[in-house]
This record gives sequence, C-alpha cells and structure tokens, in this order.
Amino acid sequence: MDIGIILSLTVSLFLILDPFASVPMFINITKGLEERDVKSYADKATVVAAILLFVFMFIGKDLMGVFGVTMDSFRVAGGIIFLMMAIELVFGLSLSKMDDEKGAKWAIIASPILTGPGVITTAILFSSQYGYLTVMVSGAAALIITWVILRYSSLIMRYVGEQALGIMTKIIGLFIAAMGVESIFAGSLGWFQANMTDIISVSMSFL
Repeated sequence: MDIGIILSLTVSLFLILDPFASVPMFINITKGLEERDVKSYADKATVVAAILLFVFMFIGKDLMGVFGVTMDSFRVAGGIIFLMMAIELVFGLSLSKMDDEKGAKWAIIASPILTGPGVITTAILFSSQYGYLTVMVSGAAALIITWVILRYSSLIMRYVGEQALGIMTKIIGLFIAAMGVESIFAGSLGWFQANMTDIISVSMSFL
C-alpha cells in the first residue's frame, strides 16, 4: 500500500463525511443530554457511517451490474451528488428533507454525518480504483477522526467558535465541489473513449 495514496484517500473521505459541518447540529440535538448519551450518539453515527462505507465498498460493483450502470456513468452521477453537497455547505442550503423533531435525533446519524449518497459513491469509486484494502485503511482512519470530533464536539465549539466552524465548512464545500467537477470530467471522458467507435459510426451515418 502506498502511504501517499492512503493519506490522500483519508482526506477525501474525511471531507465527504464532513464532521465539522455536523458539530453545531450535533450539539443542538444532544443539548441537555448526559455526557454518556452524547458519546453514545457519536458512537452510533460513526458506526452507521462505517457500515455504509464498507458494505457498499464490497457490494457496490455488483449493484451497478444489476442495474446495468457503468463506472463512467456512476462517476458522472457521483460528481453531480458532490456538487449538490457542496452547494448545501457553501450556501447554507438544505436540499434534503428533514424529518420531524422526533426523528431529528436519528437524522444526525443518517445525515449529514453519513451524507448517504456521497459516502456510497466515494466507497464504490475508490474501491474500484485503488482496491479494497487501501480504501478500508483510509476509511477507518477518516472514521476515527470523525468519531473523535463528534465525541468532543462541545469542547471544539467552545474553543473554535461557531463562526470559525462555518468558515471551515464552506472551505470544505469548495473542495467537495472540485472533487465533483473532477469526477464529472473523468466519467465523461471515459464514456466518450469507451463509446468512440459508436459515436463515429453514428456521425458518419449523417454525412
């Protein structure tokens, strides 16, 4: 395993998990709870994120085969999802539907900690490109960092401040947007290269 690749993938996965954007919401949801319960929520959020990441890392390709989806088209779709996530982070919008107050405590476990489609897409793309072991190591490292941040979210908010976290979240959103653009370009280029013969044949038929 290449240490440089592992570090790069760890950073990418950490950006997708984006625990800093979740800290204010996490604090609000766990307000008034005992420290033991707060840490329990952090544990649950990280465990669910790990399950999604590792399960789809192994079965993602098979699912794509069932639905007849190519890796190139999946890269384009993933890039679009990354861009939507970036829009949410940079502009403070909410493109996903939030459940009622009763379900909000569980929503923190599913989103934005998990960022469902983003984590699933990243797991499938990275495992296809770099192999399972490399992605497992990188994913575990990113999840451990995420777990620590959530467990000590109150302390982080106290010393860093909500405004600084907001700025950090917007910067992370820009990086995710760049990842989305790269994914769309790579998928589009791969699709055109794979279908170049058919494209040329169709073009010649019109001449």
